[in-house]
Amino acid sequence: MARLWQVTKLIRSKNAGPFELTFDVIFKDHETYEKVRDAKLINAEWFARTYRLTPEVVSIIHYDAASAIKITIPRPAISGDIDDTDVFGGQQYGPLVDLEVP
Repeated sequence: MARLWQVTKLIRSKNAGPFELTFDVIFKDHETYEKVRDAKLINAEWFARTYRLTPEVVSIIHYDAASAIKITIPRPAISGDIDDTDVFGGQQYGPLVDLEVP
């Protein structure tokens, strides 16, 4: 079974303002994107469990034209706050890369 990093061109996270993080997953080809999208591999429940949130605060948007999935979640700490460990949000995508792709 392949891992998500093997079937994508880009997996990244970044700030979406000081209060939210956004994740971008862009696939190498449309067929694989559709397979992952239709299998609901990337879903609110997984994100909530992984990032210690409730599923209701996870927003997942599928961009068919770009073969991409965008996920937005609240930041655990405001960007730049004393409790913030990643001021730009660029290191939060780690758990995504090893998701198994059916």
